[in-house]
Amino acid sequence: MRTDTRRLPRSTPESQGISTAAIAAFLDAVERTGAGLHSFMLVRHGHVVAEGWWAPYAPALRHMLYSLSKSFVSTAVGLAVAEGRLTVDDAVVRFFPESLPPTVSDNLAAMRVRHLLSMSTGHDVDVNDAVKNAPDGDWARAFLAQPVQHRPGTHFAYNSAATYMLSAIVQRLAGETVLAYLGPRLLAPLGI
Repeated sequence: MRTDTRRLPRSTPESQGISTAAIAAFLDAVERTGAGLHSFMLVRHGHVVAEGWWAPYAPALRHMLYSLSKSFVSTAVGLAVAEGRLTVDDAVVRFFPESLPPTVSDNLAAMRVRHLLSMSTGHDVDVNDAVKNAPDGDWARAFLAQPVQHRPGTHFAYNSAATYMLSAIVQRLAGETVLAYLGPRLLAPLGI
């Protein structure tokens, strides 16, 4: 991970081939949507050409990134596949034998890594609340205990718990956290 305090160099938009007017038009268009930006940074050719924060946010304020973690977890899965640690066709239940419910439904048995990646696990709804509130703290057990109403691959439901399961699979296979796993494979080469 990047531990130095060097900042990316700053530059004018025009010197990097970008119109200042185009950036202003983009920001105006975003504001009209009511999206409520917290911050914005545009980097071109390794130079920051535009940046800003909207109150109460500021550059030094740490910010929860929530769903951005999905990009990192799916990258970790892709790297693990490339290293031959798993395939997208591996059954999810294979990785958690100690956390399986007494009876594994046909739909749960049919759930594959690819279904976690595409949020097509077969759950009717996002099971994240049930998982994060697991009384024993075993999120994998709680995920596997949830009813799988549809055949995996046939029904989409936004499912943050699927991302947790992918992270848990990579952690089991790599013997380290996803962050530690990504360190030498992605973050260090990028200077992060």
